[in-house]
Formats: sequence, structure tokens, C-alpha cells
Amino acid sequence: MSPTPRTALVTGASAGIGEAFAHLLAAEGLDLVLVARRREKLVALAQTLSDRHGVRCEVVGADLADPDAPQAVMASVAELGLQVDVLVNNAGMSGNETFADTAWTSLAAEIQVMVTAVTELAHLVVPGMKERGWGRIVNVSSLAAFAPPGESLLYTGIKSYVLDMSQALDMELKPHGVHVTALCPGFTHSEFHESMGSKDAATRLPSVLWQQPEAVVREAWAAADSGRPVCVPGRLNKVISHAMRPVPYRAQYLLGKKLNPFKH
Repeated sequence: MSPTPRTALVTGASAGIGEAFAHLLAAEGLDLVLVARRREKLVALAQTLSDRHGVRCEVVGADLADPDAPQAVMASVAELGLQVDVLVNNAGMSGNETFADTAWTSLAAEIQVMVTAVTELAHLVVPGMKERGWGRIVNVSSLAAFAPPGESLLYTGIKSYVLDMSQALDMELKPHGVHVTALCPGFTHSEFHESMGSKDAATRLPSVLWQQPEAVVREAWAAADSGRPVCVPGRLNKVISHAMRPVPYRAQYLLGKKLNPFKH
């Protein structure tokens, strides 16, 4: 560890995987910047983590569907006198209607939260990480990234982008001490399905398909810290991911490095 505590910025930190990441990183001794729309819930979480682990825990209320939010979040971090050593891009959403029946504002928000904001936040923190020679970025993708496209869903395409983008960034940044990992969880107990209106369908799935967020996060952090660019948590999910994609992601990663047109 560095002489001063490192700081982690976690988006979507008010519940599920984001909240579990906040607990784990605080237990590791990292200071935290928690980001979510529900600021009041973050305040309670921040107080709990600070009391329990003795870390600094700051709260930034932000809706990442707002195109100005990533810059505003980083401006708040700078005002707090902090730097981001660990970025967890966890905030997410998904529609539950067909593409044609969904208002463009909803589709645009989905893309903004899970594509543009993810990419922009990474772009904003990478220069500092490179300069310091250390950094960890976890971008939450999904097991769906390995699946064929789903009818009417942008979600699989978005999560495929996050998977591919994360591997590309890891190839570029690992020589500078910065690890980028795409976390690809399957069904995870959280408020996600309830907030997206798919709770009833989700509860009909077999229990063997489900994981607790704490188990997902433990495996994800171990992968990120050790430099693995893709983390599919859980044995069953690993089997499913390999069954859905004929070329193993590790082989794709190595091939991508070999064929890099920018490599000199």
C-alpha cells in the first residue's frame, strides 16, 4: 500500500454490487467516494463504513444519465482534495419494454449511464493513475455480454461493449501499472430487477443461478488486483460463458494484443 490511503470511487454504490464493493474496499483500508442518485442512502452507508473501518468516506449525489455528471463528479473529487486510485463503474439500468415502444429519452439514458459515463469516467481517472504508476478499474459488464443479442434489448450490446472496451484498456494500461477488469456477473441478488420492473420474472429462475453480491465482489476484486482482464464469478457462470462463446475470452484477449494495429 502507498504511504497515504488510496481512494476508490464507486458508482451505483447505494445497493447491490456497488454497496458490496464499498464494504470490501473500506475493509481493505481504502478511502471512498460513493456516487449514486439516492444521496440520503449513501450518507447512511458512508457513516457506517467510516465508523466500522476508520476510513474517510465522502458522498457525491449524481445522476449519471446526465451528460454533465462525470465531469461534475470528478470536480467534486478534486474539491475534496482526493485522487481516484480505484474506479468501480457499477451504475446501471435496463429497459423492460420493446425498443420501438420505449421513449428515446429512456434509451439515451441507458446508453449514457452504461456506455458514455463508464468510458468518460475511465478517461478522466486514467491520466492520474498512469502518472502514479498504479490503478485499478472495474467495469461491471454482465454474463449477458457472452450471449447472442436479445430481442429488443440494448443491454446485451451495451454489456458486450463494456467487456471489449475493458480488455482493450487493460492491454494499453497494464504496462503502466493500471489493471482494468470487466466484471461479468450472472444473476445477483440486488434491487436491480425490482427497479427495472423484472422482479417477478427473476424470482422464477432456479436458485442455483443466483449469487450474493458479496461473493461476486470478492472474486472481482481478486481478479482486478491480480491483473485478470475478465472476471466471470461463480463456477456455473464460467461454464455458461464458455458454452455461449466458442472462442475462450482469454484466447480472444491474447489475439487482440497480437493484432493491435497501434503496436510499434
